[in-house]
Amino acid sequence: MTTENRTYTVTGMTCGHCVLSVQEEVAELAGVTSAQADLATGRLTVAGEGVDDDAVAAAVREAGYEVES
Repeated sequence: MTTENRTYTVTGMTCGHCVLSVQEEVAELAGVTSAQADLATGRLTVAGEGVDDDAVAAAVREAGYEVES
């Protein structure tokens, strides 16, 4: 498999702690090699192999936020 990048829009992040919470939850998923959230844009960029969109959304919810569909 090759590494792929996926971008999601996360709603509800209001501070640096929010960003870290999202990044930490998503980074724990199988296949994810990096997760970078941007507070200003609400964008979450996830890199990895076989990244599962539903799993990313679930991890973001676990951190207390939502992924726009």
